Amino acid sequence: MSVYDCTDPATRGPALDEAVHALARGALVVLPTDTVYGIAADAFTPRAVAALLAAKGRGRHMPPPVLVPSPSTVAGLATDVPAEVTALVERFWPGPLTIICRAQPSLAWDLGETAGTVALRMPDDEVALALLARTGPLAVSSANLSGRPSATTAEQAQEDLGAAVAVYLDGGPSRGGTASTIVDITGPVPRILREGALSRAVLAEVVPALAAPEPDLAGQDAPAPAADPVPQDVPPAGGGPAAGPSDAGRDGRGPR
Repeated sequence: MSVYDCTDPATRGPALDEAVHALARGALVVLPTDTVYGIAADAFTPRAVAALLAAKGRGRHMPPPVLVPSPSTVAGLATDVPAEVTALVERFWPGPLTIICRAQPSLAWDLGETAGTVALRMPDDEVALALLARTGPLAVSSANLSGRPSATTAEQAQEDLGAAVAVYLDGGPSRGGTASTIVDITGPVPRILREGALSRAVLAEVVPALAAPEPDLAGQDAPAPAADPVPQDVPPAGGGPAAGPSDAGRDGRGPR
């Protein structure tokens, strides 16, 4: 287990090298994001994703979301992407918006019980983006044990996850702390599953259909509130999606 100070852009190169090597061999890495700290695994290495869930104490029913290095990555990971997604991505990425899409059926990955969906986000953090630029998409959940508060420092993440993580990238205290907002676009109408750092009103400026609050789901199979924030884990939503940079179950679903 190694901890690297990544607060100075001029000296973070060796730390990123170690993180890239760790992820390539299927190990786990803790990294800062613009919401809270996340625990990352190579999204295309099933044993690494399984190790991520095990480190957190989560099961396959809570698949992690996937962080991406650029908006262009969406086309390779998702299918049947509507114009609303393009509009949201252009306005809010990088940033605290997780979008649940239908996953490309040809992808050779196993994120858990996703019901054929994937939760995608591009974080607004220099360290995270520098790492993603070198590794490609990463499965990322909040860096804490399930049920515990999300880590806002590398030290807090280390207290929870310890030697289960090979490399800790310390970018200083997280700037956010509020979970990403999660939008599900897998159904006939886009809907907000969790209202987090981005409000419904702000999202509705881009996609007017999101202005209407969700109907009362009492007694129905509504998403369970999320316990942790960040790239959050998002379980299959509404009849479809899965996962979500931060670790959540679903706040109104549930980022990092």
